[in-house]
Amino acid sequence: MGSPNRGTPSRTSATPNGSAVGVPVSAAPRSGLRRAVTACAVTVGASLVATSLVAAAPAPVATTSPAGAVAAAAVPSVVTPEQEATLERYAADTYDSLAAMTDPATGLPADNIGGTLDPATRSAYTSPTNIGGYLWSTVMARDLGIVTADEAYDLMSTTLATVDGLDRHEPSGMFYNWYDPATGDRVRSWPGDGAVVEQFLSSVDNGWLAAALRVVAEAEPRLADEATAIYDDMNFGVYYNADALPDRGLGLLRGGFWDEKQTEGSVPGDYLGTGQDVYYTGHHYDTAVSETRIATYLGIAEGDVPPETYYATWRTFPSTCDWAWQESRPSGVTRTYLGVDVFEGAYSYRGMSIVPGWGGSMFEALMPDMLVPESEWGPTSWGVNHPLVVEAQKQHGLDEAGYGYWGFSPASNPFGGYAEYGVDQLGMRDDGYLSDGVTNVDVDSFGCAEGTNPDPEYQDGVVTPHASFLGLSYDPEGVLANLDGLESDFDSYGPGGFYDAIAVRSGTVAQTYLSLDQSMIMAAIGNYLTDGSLQDYFVDDQLEASLRPLMEAEVFSASAEAVVPVLTTPAAGTVLTDPRTTFSGTGEPGAELTVTATPTGDVAALAVQTLCTAPVDADGAWSCDGQTTLAPGTYALAISTTSTAGITTPGEVDVTVEVAAAPTEEPTPPAPTDPTPTDPTLAPETTAPMAPGAGGGGSTGGDGADRSAQGGDLAETGTDGAPVLAGAALLTVLLGAATVVLVRRRRLG
Repeated sequence: MGSPNRGTPSRTSATPNGSAVGVPVSAAPRSGLRRAVTACAVTVGASLVATSLVAAAPAPVATTSPAGAVAAAAVPSVVTPEQEATLERYAADTYDSLAAMTDPATGLPADNIGGTLDPATRSAYTSPTNIGGYLWSTVMARDLGIVTADEAYDLMSTTLATVDGLDRHEPSGMFYNWYDPATGDRVRSWPGDGAVVEQFLSSVDNGWLAAALRVVAEAEPRLADEATAIYDDMNFGVYYNADALPDRGLGLLRGGFWDEKQTEGSVPGDYLGTGQDVYYTGHHYDTAVSETRIATYLGIAEGDVPPETYYATWRTFPSTCDWAWQESRPSGVTRTYLGVDVFEGAYSYRGMSIVPGWGGSMFEALMPDMLVPESEWGPTSWGVNHPLVVEAQKQHGLDEAGYGYWGFSPASNPFGGYAEYGVDQLGMRDDGYLSDGVTNVDVDSFGCAEGTNPDPEYQDGVVTPHASFLGLSYDPEGVLANLDGLESDFDSYGPGGFYDAIAVRSGTVAQTYLSLDQSMIMAAIGNYLTDGSLQDYFVDDQLEASLRPLMEAEVFSASAEAVVPVLTTPAAGTVLTDPRTTFSGTGEPGAELTVTATPTGDVAALAVQTLCTAPVDADGAWSCDGQTTLAPGTYALAISTTSTAGITTPGEVDVTVEVAAAPTEEPTPPAPTDPTPTDPTLAPETTAPMAPGAGGGGSTGGDGADRSAQGGDLAETGTDGAPVLAGAALLTVLLGAATVVLVRRRRLG
């Protein structure tokens, strides 16, 4: 039996240190009339939104985003007729479990039922999500030929009549979270232990019921009025706290509210401006990859929530050490849409970059995609991320953990109760949803903290078939192979299709069926075999005009493989003579690009030199000027990027630098300053002659001759018999030369 408190997993808004934060509450009255727009107004409004978004972000392309994010989406292979027949068998048996859960008098499904499908094992409670899932499953059963059109009409008519009479909160039109499927009364005490049930109204559970009402109104025209009347009374503005993020001027949806004051953990507020407070949960839904986004979608489509709210949720938490408590440090870049700055963060997992959920489960990522064609509308956001989530779950189960099977999502615990399963590294929560329920992976937070369990040994992994089915549109062959193994290797398949969960190492099976999980299987099979008919029923022109531009504009930092940096300038094959030039190219947005010169040949012993660094901008471009002077020799250029997550990715470069040695210049002899002696007996510059009479004695040469006497004779007659005046002039020159020689000898000595 599932836990009566299961609901849908939720999380609390957090501060950087992970603690809960109290958010001021103010009224946010709704303006304008619901649906009071003409087709023209919708078109013009959508155009204005689209125009502002295009101005704020690069235009998306089919395979590669402007930021270099590699799109992983591929056209799925077509299944064989035998595989199609297998899917039809799965759908028929799965719908049998939903039919067995449903009270024929009220048309309300129970939350869960035992593996034998005995009506006596039905749970005595249900939720808006369960009711919504049963409605869309019945539409899919009709389209797949499991029930006839008239049978589907009768079944849904009974359900809608009961839903119309259920207690609701006025004036929001929202439904309480727990009803008795046999009577339609609110559950006041839990079956079994008798604990008091607080009268809670969940935003996400009401979102799934509202979504199903849209499907019924479109798929069965005979019930359109009934379904639309209930839907039109539901105002998602009751959950919208416009002051949730006062520093950013943005709002978020609360998890839900009580209509009676709680003793603790609630915040009074009146977001609809009715004059009557309700009591809200202390948390908001603030992560993008979450099943809770269905409520935001509906609120935006109906004008109850402003479109900017789409961008208010976290893709990841910031990549700073203040947020180092999150599962791993993300990489990414900040982009702006509708004036809202969004940190487009992603986690690195086995070579992929993936935008994570809160816990890392499949249904967080892919359940809304069953109704909203997110991959089609967001080719550079959801269209990249969804197939990566499927691939990551697959790699975790088959390779990393070595279970041999894959698909992890909250489900029945094979050993009793209910538990949250997922791939820890794909969730922002520091302890995540664990694939075996016990093994918490703790990896390094680059530059912030060291991981304590980066290479764990996994135990008895719990695989949930519904999680695998959710990947059907992205990897049909992988999903069918996985399900075939689960069916053949374990006692995992009963009269209502796959049981809810299997502990694959011990072979322990949770032999029960949960309404929500079975309805996800019906949605996945129905969409795959009918080419997305469930999405077609859900979407109308107004919803598409409201949501599609938001998704089309966004560029996630997700990619199927590392974004390899590229050097575009200088061109490949260039030989530079000066490394002080401008380098430019492309790389991973938000990463740091480094250009280095690696010595080769005779100078290989020199150290690698960094020429320049530069941040890669949001469009994936970078440029920097070389600042380093290299020693003579030949160098090969290299480039690499390092993300904020610490992931370094090298690029390939075919550019060399040849630095020539400085030319050796011939020495220029100094101009002579000593006159050439005319007396051949005058000794070279070995002993400086002294002025006559200096020191009272003569100077002697190397041969002991008295040079002062020679100087006297020269002064008088000269060597050629010149007059005495000429001899005096020559003596003056010689004395000058002697002074120069003295200076030189002193400098050298």
